[in-house]
Amino acid sequence: MLIRAATARMLLRRFTADDLDDLAVLHGDPEVMRRIDDGRPVPRPVVERETLPALLRGYAELPPGEGCFAAVARGSGEFLGWFALAPASSPGLDGGTELGYRLRPAVWGRGLATEGARELVRLAFAELGADRVVATTMTVNTASRRVLEKAGLRHVRTFFEEWPEYLEGAEHGDVEYALTREQWLRSSP
Repeated sequence: MLIRAATARMLLRRFTADDLDDLAVLHGDPEVMRRIDDGRPVPRPVVERETLPALLRGYAELPPGEGCFAAVARGSGEFLGWFALAPASSPGLDGGTELGYRLRPAVWGRGLATEGARELVRLAFAELGADRVVATTMTVNTASRRVLEKAGLRHVRTFFEEWPEYLEGAEHGDVEYALTREQWLRSSP
């Protein structure tokens, strides 16, 4: 198991082919996906043929230390979700190292998203030499917005993208959050 990072309650490790079932359940959950991409669950065959292979390729293709990492509970190894750092590619973002995450609804509200996001922000600046960490979410996704704020990112702007299909709340736009290396250094103990 290739551990990328550890927090008080989680290990962040590379995905393997053995993670297919857990990843398919996560991406197939309507609650997880309702504010992501087209708002629909991703069918298992798509996760098997496209999603997981793309995550695995990322370890070779992305800058060293970046990628999508499975979050598992310390001790039990229970799959919690994932956290990612990669060159910004989400619609509306222009440069920087993008922070992303998805967790199983069963573990929402326990502070795990904040714990993992803080660790990846630290990694981005302390180990990977990032100049700026960015993230985006729907304006109406108040839970993700709180996580980004607790991880130290600041609201930069609200923007509107043309989406192929309407998602509930899309009329309120999306938000960009960011943190620069300078800001992080000033706020770090």
